[in-house]
Amino acid sequence: MALTLAVERQKIITQTIDTVQLQNRRYIGNKYKLVDWIFSIINKECEGYSFADIFAGTGVVSAEATKYFYNVVVNDFLYSNQVIYRAVFGNRYWDREKIIAILNQYNDLGADDLADNYFSRNFGGKYFSNDSAKIIGFIREHLEANKRKLTSREYYIILASLLYAVDRIANTVGHFDAYFKKKNIYDKFSLKLLESIESPHISIYQEEANCLVGQITADVVYIDPPYNSRQYSRFYHVLETLTKWDKPRLYGVALKPEPENMSEYCRVNAKVKFQELISNLKAKYIVVSYNNTYESKSNSSKNKILLKEIKQILQDKGSTKIFEREYKYFNAGNTCFDNHKEYLFVTKTTK
Repeated sequence: MALTLAVERQKIITQTIDTVQLQNRRYIGNKYKLVDWIFSIINKECEGYSFADIFAGTGVVSAEATKYFYNVVVNDFLYSNQVIYRAVFGNRYWDREKIIAILNQYNDLGADDLADNYFSRNFGGKYFSNDSAKIIGFIREHLEANKRKLTSREYYIILASLLYAVDRIANTVGHFDAYFKKKNIYDKFSLKLLESIESPHISIYQEEANCLVGQITADVVYIDPPYNSRQYSRFYHVLETLTKWDKPRLYGVALKPEPENMSEYCRVNAKVKFQELISNLKAKYIVVSYNNTYESKSNSSKNKILLKEIKQILQDKGSTKIFEREYKYFNAGNTCFDNHKEYLFVTKTTK
């Protein structure tokens, strides 16, 4: 199917489109409902002009940090999260009406006019309806083919909007470790514009956190690593494949590619990696989020680092305060989290 992007500014008629915000996605460990509590403590306990979020995930903590800190570093090693950060943050040029026109063109696509593609052949009838999978695959291929007609930020905004649309209709509990076995899948694919946050003093990295800390300094470093065995690169492999668009060979019922970006924080040496991270950090304050899922009945949910181990490692770095509150954890499956609490450690470093 031939489709010409509406990229000539003078030909665009003002249009509207629904929008979506940074926090509007299903993501394990999403801190959106905790972010006010986190910053009420940071603003009271910490001082400085720079902030680094080195396991940024959804990016909602980084977004909040832009309200209080002059310089912000946002880092995550997932490709899909990087696309979202580059779409949302910054002050690089993009034309809002041009992007709305393109998204509306994509929303007008009909599956009957499209041929099967890599995405529909692999994920149609499983993670998505066959029709939606054809549209998603066509858009991704078309976007890549027309990349040179867009500024870099325009490209990231469209791709990030696609990722959010995919997340919204996925036939899953919120991640891609499995899909619901249904005879017929009913969904309605629709792109919305991912709203941007103009933040001129933000730096974006895609690094393993223990490597990143040798490259940056910040007054406040916020740390929210994975603590259990669930690898984010495997949980969100469909989004990673859609982002990179390298069309890998897929394996198993869950249709996963060969493993990559596997975090050491999800393995038995997590404590050693965390100790190494804290030891090498150059910051006035270290703020660590932690939850007590180590009491979970699910082996995959049990924390690789215990509460007392976190406490000891941070106390060796400086004076440490611990704050806690009850919190209903985002449970993407059948795991039982009784008496769940969220902890926040604040360490004023002395070495």
